[in-house]
Amino acid sequence: MSIHKEMKQSLNINSFIKMKENNDIITCLTAYDYTSAKILDNAGIDLILIGDSLGMVMNGYNSTIPVTIDEIIYHTKAVKRAVMHAFVVADMPFGSYHIDEKSAVKNAVRLVKETEVPAVKLEGGKEIAPLIEKLVNTGIGVLGHIGLKPQMVNTMGGYKIFGKDGAESLIEDAKTLENAGAFAVVLEGVSSQSAVQITNSINIPTIGIGAGSGCSGQILVYHDIFGIFTDFKPKFVKRYANVADIIDKAAKEYINDVKAGTFPDDAHSFK
Repeated sequence: MSIHKEMKQSLNINSFIKMKENNDIITCLTAYDYTSAKILDNAGIDLILIGDSLGMVMNGYNSTIPVTIDEIIYHTKAVKRAVMHAFVVADMPFGSYHIDEKSAVKNAVRLVKETEVPAVKLEGGKEIAPLIEKLVNTGIGVLGHIGLKPQMVNTMGGYKIFGKDGAESLIEDAKTLENAGAFAVVLEGVSSQSAVQITNSINIPTIGIGAGSGCSGQILVYHDIFGIFTDFKPKFVKRYANVADIIDKAAKEYINDVKAGTFPDDAHSFK
């Protein structure tokens, strides 16, 4: 029997702590709509993230910066309608938690109330630990995110790899987020050696993206892994399908059939 057929119970925050303790690797992917979320949930994915990556793969922005809280709410509602088993997390987009703690909590509460999502994701290390503690005490689960932080790309001077010169500062960030109440932490763009050190230094799981195989779990973007988004492909992405090619071929067949008058035929018409 396949893994996803055996899965009966919905996952929660405690599930991921137990998975790390049992060395059960956590599988995560992004999703932004009802149909894709339902496919992933039925396949047996552990965690679905409505990432601010939707700005690039869904809306054609050049980065994640323009994504609004309203956009995240819209897509999260669609995903939540589909999911029965996976744990769902929604990104807090740029600007929704950077101004002050009061507005950050207000935005997070709004996101949770309007979508019923159990947890949110925030980028940042020890500087946002007080906010994470406040959100957890408010009743909102938090997934941390350190290393490469796409929302900070303008001040980082572009995308780069973290931890090449040692993991000390990243370990400090991870421990601080754990102590603040985060249930797990994403490691993005972190050297594989440093990712292992971070993972072994904390009790909560690490979710890697471009951080090697030594993390407690892995996450990728839906449109990258299935070859739907073709503008560029990060080095750390493995494509398990080339869906864009399949759609392109099918679209051309449809166009040819319509222009040739062979569709719709009698089998696809009403009498």
